[in-house]
Amino acid sequence: MSWLILILAGVFEMGWPLGFKLSQVTENKIAWIIFAVISMALSGYFLWLAQKQIPIGTAYAVWTGIGAVGTFLIGIFFFKDPASFFRIFSAGLIVMGVIGLKLAE
Repeated sequence: MSWLILILAGVFEMGWPLGFKLSQVTENKIAWIIFAVISMALSGYFLWLAQKQIPIGTAYAVWTGIGAVGTFLIGIFFFKDPASFFRIFSAGLIVMGVIGLKLAE
């Protein structure tokens, strides 16, 4: 259950940079900033819950990895961020590191 909570924390970790980006490109600046703040709070809360069972270093690395790679993909698919081989390869290394931490547990 802790791993599902940690994944949920990672999903909310993607919400705050998304909210900040949408506050820059839409008319609803305040609404998206509020969305970002709520995402931050929920992300932190679920990380706190997950760390009751998962080692802090593993939990933090997985949490930031989900947030980083998820936000990276959102940028590519929805905001036309560059999708060069080296950027995608580097994101793949993050995913491999997260998987390695899970397997080493």
